[in-house]
Amino acid sequence: MATPKYQQRCGLCKKNMVMMFSRKQFPICTDCQMKQIDQPIEDPEYKKFFDIPEKFYKESYFLRNIKSSYIRFGSITENQRDAFLKTVVDMKKGKKETKE
Repeated sequence: MATPKYQQRCGLCKKNMVMMFSRKQFPICTDCQMKQIDQPIEDPEYKKFFDIPEKFYKESYFLRNIKSSYIRFGSITENQRDAFLKTVVDMKKGKKETKE
């Protein structure tokens, strides 16, 4: 489990604090990132793929990041798909995410 190194204000709203794990990480709070990923997805396959409970996205920085990548680039790699599915299955079973 990665431990947070420090806290920093959100780079978008400037009011919420974000736990930073790496200096390369962009500081974005859960609220701002949820607004970014709350866009409609046109591809029916990916629309179904990303149709998981909103609670999972709020709890997992990793899931938000994968969906954000899809929205930004229009596709994700096979490894990202597999990791996303594994994380969702683990969350449904009740396991905690290793890094948030």
